[in-house]
Amino acid sequence: MINYQKELNPEQLAVVQNGDGHCLVLAGAGSGKTRTIIYRLAYLLEKGIDPKNICLVTFTNKASKEMISRAEFLLGYKPQGLMAGTFHHLANLLLRRFGRKIGLEPNFTILDEDDRKSLIKASIAEAGIDTRARRFPAPAVLQEIFSFAKNSRNSLDQAIEIKHEKFLEIKEDISSVRRIFEQKKKQGNMVDFDDLLSRTLELLETQEDVRDGLARTFKYVLVDEYQDTNPVQAAILYYLSSHWRNILVVGDDAQSIYSFRAADIK
Repeated sequence: MINYQKELNPEQLAVVQNGDGHCLVLAGAGSGKTRTIIYRLAYLLEKGIDPKNICLVTFTNKASKEMISRAEFLLGYKPQGLMAGTFHHLANLLLRRFGRKIGLEPNFTILDEDDRKSLIKASIAEAGIDTRARRFPAPAVLQEIFSFAKNSRNSLDQAIEIKHEKFLEIKEDISSVRRIFEQKKKQGNMVDFDDLLSRTLELLETQEDVRDGLARTFKYVLVDEYQDTNPVQAAILYYLSSHWRNILVVGDDAQSIYSFRAADIK
């Protein structure tokens, strides 16, 4: 048995032992946030919660492996069946399993940044836009606009206005490029990193059986680095924790650095 009183300070202990329901933990750098979530995981497993009933969401896959490894060390055994990883890792697993329900074949290809830029470039050409004859955003800029629109759950017009207001006068052309870009991905059974999140949210919003099944499975949802979540990720967490309503999130409100990806501390 782990001696939690000895291993943790009073604030950490309170979170570990009383983190049921909706629990938000804000703490500064070096205060032991990750340590607290690891001990919370170990505490739940010691209390007899089946690993498959816990969903651990981390900022990087490396962090996920390290946290599970540290929990294993504390417990003295490997918890089998734990759902753990980044939002994109979890989204990939869910879409491979349930994607057909929203028209996505399980052998879909994930585009990297270079692939995505190339596809946007091809979409510009297919839209018949002569980028030499007029000032038109580069593929990297379009990628930024499309990504922000998807992750913030804003319209394309709103995303252009927020990120690159000077391009509002050519928003119809930008919209045409985006439409062709989305069609090409659909036809090729391809997704980019933003789609992993948005299609997972689509799955949870439209497929009641999947949503309810996952929500009933995950009795506890634990989230690290919560300050860097965007509206799509927050909505995914809302659905995954909607049955048992046990969600513990830890973060540092002074360290949110992903606003360009629509992360919002609010």
